[in-house]
Amino acid sequence: MATTDTSTAAGAATPTAVNSQITDAVTQTNVKVLAESPAMAMGSIFQTMAHSTGILFENAISAQQQQNTLTQASTNQGVMQIYSVDTMADAAGTEKVSQAGIADNLTSLLTVLQSFKS
Repeated sequence: MATTDTSTAAGAATPTAVNSQITDAVTQTNVKVLAESPAMAMGSIFQTMAHSTGILFENAISAQQQQNTLTQASTNQGVMQIYSVDTMADAAGTEKVSQAGIADNLTSLLTVLQSFKS
């Protein structure tokens, strides 16, 4: 029985009908993968960018809602302070300030001016 050696000296398979079909299939698969890689990479980039933009808008809305909550709380605090002021004490204080020594001040000013005349 004789054995036939179908390999060449370089170790590559000898060209046969099956070998060329396999080679073509592998080559086409490699070309397809290499050709689709840029599109897949750009798709991944666009998807990541869209996700990041969505998170950006979610954070902006959350900050606006927190700001609205703080605004309502500060408004309520101000209204509570206004309602807690004793109106009678406030009116008495206003009356004292408005009448505090106006006649005395005018009399003192008139006395000083008359002293400059003489």
